[in-house]
Amino acid sequence: MTCIVDGDTGWLEGEKWRMAGIDTPEISKPACAREQQVGLKARDRLRILMSGGYSVRREGTGYYGRTIVSIALADGRDAGAVLLDEGLAQRWPNSGNPWCS
Repeated sequence: MTCIVDGDTGWLEGEKWRMAGIDTPEISKPACAREQQVGLKARDRLRILMSGGYSVRREGTGYYGRTIVSIALADGRDAGAVLLDEGLAQRWPNSGNPWCS
């Protein structure tokens, strides 16, 4: 079972993961109200996307010890790419917070 924490982070079978190549707005410690609003939309959208079925591919370990993953949706799309296309994520690494500017 997967637990979604925010738009790019979750848990799978006791293992904390972060999605490869994207960064979504912070929910728990946002820098502004808009960041939290978009962050909640990103989290909810990821939940909806994954509810139709998905597979997780592990790609290594990140800076904070989280497993880096790619999530392929049942229809073949990459979940991170969908969030990027819908304006709910930015590429990672990046150099700023576009949700508060």
